[in-house]
Amino acid sequence: MNRAIRKVAVVGSGVMGSRIACHFAGIGVQVLLLDIVPGEPNEAEKAKGLTLESKPVRNRIVNDALKATLKSKPSAVYGKKAAELIQTGNIDDDLHRIADCDWVIEVVVERLDIKQKVFDKIEQHRKPGTLITTNTSGIPIHLMSEGRSEDFQQHFCGTHFFNPPRYLRLLEIIPDPHTKPEVLDFLMDYGSRFLGKTTVLCKDTPAFIANRVGVFGFMAVFKAMQELGLNVDEVDLLTGPILGRPKSATFRTGDVVGLDTLVHVAKDLPANAPDDEAKDLFKMPPFLEKMLENKWLGDKTGQGFYKKIKGEKGKSEILTLDLGTMEYGPKRKTKFATIETAKPIDDLAQRLKALYSGQDKAGEFYRLVHHMIFAYISNRIPEIADELYKIDDGLKAGFGWDMGAFESWDVLGVEKVLKNMKAAGFEVANWVPQMLEKGFKTFYKTENGQRKYYDIRTQSYQPIPGMGGMILLEHLDEKVVWKNSACKLYDIGDDVLALRWNTKMNSIGGEVLEGVQKSVAIAEEQYKGLILANGGANFSAGANVGLIFMFAAEQEYDELDFAIRQFQATTMRLRYSSIPVMVAPHGLTLGGGCEMCLHADAVQAAAETYIGLVEVGVGLIPGGGGTKELVLRASDRNIKEDIEVNYLQQLFINVATAKVATSAEEGFENFIFRPGTDHISINPDRRIADAKRRILAMHEEGYTQPAPRHDIKVQGRGGLGGLRSGIHAMWRANYASDHDKLIAEKLAYVMCGGDLSQPTLVSEQYLLDLEREAFLSLCGQRKTLERLQSILQTGKPLRN
Repeated sequence: MNRAIRKVAVVGSGVMGSRIACHFAGIGVQVLLLDIVPGEPNEAEKAKGLTLESKPVRNRIVNDALKATLKSKPSAVYGKKAAELIQTGNIDDDLHRIADCDWVIEVVVERLDIKQKVFDKIEQHRKPGTLITTNTSGIPIHLMSEGRSEDFQQHFCGTHFFNPPRYLRLLEIIPDPHTKPEVLDFLMDYGSRFLGKTTVLCKDTPAFIANRVGVFGFMAVFKAMQELGLNVDEVDLLTGPILGRPKSATFRTGDVVGLDTLVHVAKDLPANAPDDEAKDLFKMPPFLEKMLENKWLGDKTGQGFYKKIKGEKGKSEILTLDLGTMEYGPKRKTKFATIETAKPIDDLAQRLKALYSGQDKAGEFYRLVHHMIFAYISNRIPEIADELYKIDDGLKAGFGWDMGAFESWDVLGVEKVLKNMKAAGFEVANWVPQMLEKGFKTFYKTENGQRKYYDIRTQSYQPIPGMGGMILLEHLDEKVVWKNSACKLYDIGDDVLALRWNTKMNSIGGEVLEGVQKSVAIAEEQYKGLILANGGANFSAGANVGLIFMFAAEQEYDELDFAIRQFQATTMRLRYSSIPVMVAPHGLTLGGGCEMCLHADAVQAAAETYIGLVEVGVGLIPGGGGTKELVLRASDRNIKEDIEVNYLQQLFINVATAKVATSAEEGFENFIFRPGTDHISINPDRRIADAKRRILAMHEEGYTQPAPRHDIKVQGRGGLGGLRSGIHAMWRANYASDHDKLIAEKLAYVMCGGDLSQPTLVSEQYLLDLEREAFLSLCGQRKTLERLQSILQTGKPLRN
């Protein structure tokens, strides 16, 4: 059956319902969002003479919920237009409108009796064949479909989104015993391709997969903390980014999620999973019981493991809960030798080895927690999943782990860790030693670019399904055709190359620039096209600031001039290559990373791409061709649409204020991406494959090498006067410092083509020279050096 999702109904507009609605609207799907009618008008409504029969009153709950979600930070939507696709209503008056929806998602309160009543009403209006799913996080799916019609049951299953749906990529799909296979196949594919999710097909077991293992992970940390006498601050230090986990680590995550939510899952598990060998670990430690009693539930109640207060000087101060005294106090800093050893190690796999082998209390903690988790996941196969990769997918996409539990075990050495676990008294499922006895030494392996997992049913390595539309460069090491110490160039098939660099924050230095130029040369000789695409959390944080600071501080201006020329030559090489070049950014794409995008033939951006030219934050202007490129685009738009200074002014403001788009969609709104030329991949794992298809299409259509431009219209003094007036007004109003003013004036000078008496046509090289001169002159400013130093030492921009 060919299905298309044009309109979705979301029944229930609480935090999850309204955010799920926003996510669908964000990908361009029309949404009907419904909730209950309030019991009576509130005082403000009564003052306006409204009654319970008035539409604003009857839709108050849903409208207030949607309004709050649209205002939430970080944003629940990709762009401003998404809200226009959401219609609201109430269940009593508007449920009949679900008849023209292709998918109905129930997101009401987590009570079986209430859900069943809602399904009674939905079934009266739902058209046959419509998908009907529940967003439950733990109620058994089969109980919810009891008594429903055959068509309802065949099109019903669980779709468990994680909160917030835009940012957490996990979507667990849980079949009902009667769900049609084609429904499951469709949802698995739609979730991945259109919703950008890591879709995991689960069994209908307590808490499904991610929460079952993820919440166990919390409880294991609590147990290790108590055994080793650690405090909240120490545990969050040990379980944050150093371990490849989110910054919120353990206790801050608990505050964000809500202690009641965490406890709800943990408390239900012993009763719902009586055969779970670790069920005693899910019992609430005394400090959790006390926090529940005090209603210290985290952010939603203003305090949890952490509490924000106003300090003596009116500044916000974060206090930490002492779990022994149950009193708040200042944050405590502890140094662990293991952490100090591991900190400089960028590679997570190598860092994990250092953490696991530590000889202090931190090392003890890591061994204890890993052993508990490894034993637990081994015993969950095949109870909650037949395939081990599903557990890793759940932890990575649902809990933000950079590396899954089985992947971590592989890194640390399956056999070595198993010996340690046995010596420490941990019981591992029999299939793990049996796997080793049969000669399979790891849970995963890669063959011919294909990722495989150990399958306990066939006792062999099997390909991970659903990877057909994805190209993951980290699995293609045997396809490397060239490399240097910073870059690897991969043959990704069909005569297309992909370049990936691996530096800190994927910053761009001399070896990366060499890699880009070399990759273009190789592609021109033997291939159809080239894609620039990086791994890790971010595409690129920009140029190597440390190098710029070193040259500038030592007044090595010839070296700086050479470095800037090399960067400009590289971006121009991208622009004027004889083969199509695409960039596939994701995450932070700042400064030089953005300039790479600006010079590509086309961009295939992940939806979560945060892009902008941010050089003013370190006291500079874009120097790798970015300023030139914006002037060129303004010129082209001026000629076509006869809009001159207004458009140029908006581009100037974006750069002068270091504006960063908070999504790829906003990248279009900020004029970084070009409608019709640049595109978005909602699922970041698909962006390289999507870019490859477009490279091949450009090649088939007969790609023509562009000609250098000599017809760029600049505004000269006319445009410069307008921009300078705006800069002066911002400075007089104290919105800009003296140094901000200087930087903005230099930027304006370049963007208007210099001190020309009238609008003039100039070449790209003319603008590149102006850009480089302005960049170099700012490098000689003391306050620019202070800004560069601040970024290097604190990671934060300095306003001076």
